[in-house]
Amino acid sequence: MARRYVLIVDDDPDLVETVAMMLGSKGYEVGKAYDGVEGEESIKKRRPDLLVLDVMMPRKDGYKLCAELKGNKATKDIPIILLTAVGDAVPSTTYTHADGKATEADEYIPKPVDAKTLVQTVDSFFT
Repeated sequence: MARRYVLIVDDDPDLVETVAMMLGSKGYEVGKAYDGVEGEESIKKRRPDLLVLDVMMPRKDGYKLCAELKGNKATKDIPIILLTAVGDAVPSTTYTHADGKATEADEYIPKPVDAKTLVQTVDSFFT
């Protein structure tokens, strides 16, 4: 069976590297992007089997990228795990709980996320 390709899109380089190393050690092929625009460009180059997507990022946030991907026939079936600290940030940002509920993400994990839990969640999509 071919290795599964997981794209991680998050503006926290430490989280990206930690999760990428853990997924890589479990046999996943991992791509990395550090904002929504970079993530979108990566998806155009190579379609992931699963996308780990942060919400609060520069240039294009995860809600917008998720909505665009789920609204596109070519990408709507890519599983998306949304990561966010929006719950804690709602009072100080333009992000809302309604935005999160309006997405068609396949899974939603609040930050701070335990990398081990995230890897287990990724695994659950392929078992």
